[in-house]
Amino acid sequence: MTERKIFAGARLRRIRNSLKLTQTAMAQALEISPSYLNLIERNQRPLTVQLLLKLSSVYKVDLDELQGESGGSASQLREVFSDPLLAGEIPGEQELMEVAEAAPNAANGMIRLYRAYREQAARLSDLAELLSQEGHAPALTGARMPLDEVRDRLERRPNFFAAIEDAAEAFHARLAPGDDLAGALKNWLKSEHGVFVRTLPVHAMPNLRRRYDRHTTRLFLSERLSPFDQLQEIATEAAQLALRGEILAELEALSLSTPEGKRIARFELARYAALSVMMPYAAFLAAAQRLRYDVDGLRSRFGTSYEQAASRLTTLQRPGATGVPFFLMEIDIAGNRLRKAGAQGFPQARFGGGCPKLGVHAAFAQPGQILVDAVEMPDKTAFMTISRTIEGPQVGFGERVRRTALLIGCDLSQREDIVYGQALAPAGQPLIAIGAACRLCERRGCLSRAEPPVTKPLGLDEMATGLSVFDFQ
Repeated sequence: MTERKIFAGARLRRIRNSLKLTQTAMAQALEISPSYLNLIERNQRPLTVQLLLKLSSVYKVDLDELQGESGGSASQLREVFSDPLLAGEIPGEQELMEVAEAAPNAANGMIRLYRAYREQAARLSDLAELLSQEGHAPALTGARMPLDEVRDRLERRPNFFAAIEDAAEAFHARLAPGDDLAGALKNWLKSEHGVFVRTLPVHAMPNLRRRYDRHTTRLFLSERLSPFDQLQEIATEAAQLALRGEILAELEALSLSTPEGKRIARFELARYAALSVMMPYAAFLAAAQRLRYDVDGLRSRFGTSYEQAASRLTTLQRPGATGVPFFLMEIDIAGNRLRKAGAQGFPQARFGGGCPKLGVHAAFAQPGQILVDAVEMPDKTAFMTISRTIEGPQVGFGERVRRTALLIGCDLSQREDIVYGQALAPAGQPLIAIGAACRLCERRGCLSRAEPPVTKPLGLDEMATGLSVFDFQ
């Protein structure tokens, strides 16, 4: 059987120094040469099983201490150095391992300090949110990734870009696609720009959904994509060519601070433009009002997916021709919020979206089913929410399906205008009591509470325990 090689020079050196021994003295006790011990301490020779047993018998060394893995500390250090605050300072994998090996206490100290920093940053963010709800606007900002800046800009403003909408409607009219928008877009790309669209099998594009080859002017799409997603990719490519000026104008208006942020936002605006081409504003608004905002009815009418039709509902804010002001949030099964948008900006202060009692979390237990809820915030603001899971690209055998959940919502006062309102209890019935997020919510006895509120001290009464996991005073 192959003997396992253990390189633990730094740990052996710490043990020797703790015993106040020279290399010569330890080498004599272990019956090896000082030069060989020096090589071991520099990780140029491994610790053999025989030497481990010798160390255990002579110095009563815990073998687990010598054989312990530093991978855990190295992975946590990797998380520390991935923070935007340390951008440009990311060390290599070997350097992280060396730090974890040579100075484990210092490494653990860095990790604990970073965790404390993240906790304080989260608390400041929570307190800033509370202050904003009271009409204050504190300038509490931290190091952020370009993606964070883009999301902040897009989430806080209405999900409506007038210049793109006008240009998309005019472009759709010129195409005159009839019942074959995909075919019309392919013909336009080919005739106007010499771009050919081709679908490739999974083995040819195992990790990509789309790829544009500049040399052959071909747009390759993965066969993993549904026909709806393929249509959106084709429409996105066409929008970047036909609506380039309008997209760049809206991009400039966002006033982003980094080139990477502008690049990310340009892609987002191109996807927005694609939906505008697929579902022209006036026609979509008329159909939405006629169908009472039935997402399934709209997806059938325009040949799109549920997610695409639901996303389009959040954009109906053209002056003089507005629809119900929907907002949208998408999460994954772990509760990570992937995107947020709103007809009037995502209602962060009034709705939050971080409450575990929202139907969007329960949707994963009933894939493909639409869950309709009437919810009420602590300040008595009420909303209607419509939640449903959506599937990602087609997966192969043995791969796990990418499933996320989409929530669209609006003020509860709009319930009579929306087909889903008939699934709610009659007006006046109790609503589902939610909060913006556990750290900002002071509802007592909440069975779903995941964290204590930052505004209240924990209750530590040994004589009485509340229903919530986190009691507070």
